[in-house]
Amino acid sequence: HYLETRGLRLHYLDEVPRDAPPVLMLHGNPTWSFYYRNLVAALRDRYRCILTDHIGCGLSDKPDESRYDYRLRSRVEDLAALIDHLQLDQPLTLVVPDWGGMIGFAWAGDHPDRVARSVVLNTAAFPLPDDKKMPAALSLVRDTPLGGFLVQRFNAFSGIAARVGFKKPVSREVREAYTLPYDSPPNRIATLKFVQDIPLSNQDPGYDILLNTAKRLHLFANKPCLIAWGEKDFVFDEPFLNTWLDYFPHAEVHRFPDCGHYILEDGGPALVDTIAAFVDSGKA
Repeated sequence: HYLETRGLRLHYLDEVPRDAPPVLMLHGNPTWSFYYRNLVAALRDRYRCILTDHIGCGLSDKPDESRYDYRLRSRVEDLAALIDHLQLDQPLTLVVPDWGGMIGFAWAGDHPDRVARSVVLNTAAFPLPDDKKMPAALSLVRDTPLGGFLVQRFNAFSGIAARVGFKKPVSREVREAYTLPYDSPPNRIATLKFVQDIPLSNQDPGYDILLNTAKRLHLFANKPCLIAWGEKDFVFDEPFLNTWLDYFPHAEVHRFPDCGHYILEDGGPALVDTIAAFVDSGKA
């Protein structure tokens, strides 16, 4: 399906049954809704599975900066527009990896009563932990013209992520599917802008949203939460996991020492079953 917002087409999936409890799955960078294909298959017979491709990603429009600013505030507004359009009237399960955590919990902080439970997958919704440094590869992309050139001209971000994001073997077809939407320099704009928009200080757009979101995470501390963490993720590593545990001390935690950033791929059917069982545990 497509929702027109800001004169742009936002792609989303809305898997039946419509009267079932909703599960909202938000992807990160540089993935797209394809990331959730196996989890949707496990849930769609009894939950309303809702996925979206952020603007610039997947099957959504990929405008230049004259038509879209690629900022966190716009991402959260896009999500709010989709949720309002779908008229979700039941509390939802929020599933968030990577940038999905920041976008999802920024929206949720304004609507805590609309979130029943959460699934946290190698992500953040708070400032960089004190004991974590910005990875050099991300700094190159975020802060230098060379990094931007490499990402847009040679697909350095999506292409490399399709190699190092997995820590277990995947087929060539799966790797190609992850890079499929980012097949030309203009179509790679979001993979660059997501990195350039990482808020690290109060000089950065979106840092105020980051701080406000972190301040409101306590609203979810006593709601069911499952944290599944790939310990071979070179970005979202142990300091991030420890911070989540500070915010959500009662969470059900599953550590995966042999899994990386694309934990839904590395974790395979066993992780999908674990998440499905957690979601099912909230059914009346």
